[in-house]
Amino acid sequence: MNGKEMHAHSSHAAGGRLCMPEATRRVVSRRLAIARGHLESILHALEKHDTYCVDVLRQIKAVQGALENAGRITLEGHLRAHVATAAERGDTETIVEELMDALRYR
Repeated sequence: MNGKEMHAHSSHAAGGRLCMPEATRRVVSRRLAIARGHLESILHALEKHDTYCVDVLRQIKAVQGALENAGRITLEGHLRAHVATAAERGDTETIVEELMDALRYR
């Protein structure tokens, strides 16, 4: 996804809070579905008595990777849609607030 796509369609929710851009939401949703699939695979494997530990570790790593990827994409979408918009307005206080909020979860 390119930066313009992730910047497009940022809007405000009730209460004035910024919403996730639609393109970002779709991509993150797909990445989380991948993570869910890997997690379900792990749980299914653990129901068997002959599960190999390294196979479970490999799947856990895949879930972690999918979650990290979803987080990275979400952060990029936030920076492009909300921080960049605040920068264009010259609103340094909002830039700092948005960055601090985002970095709290990274």
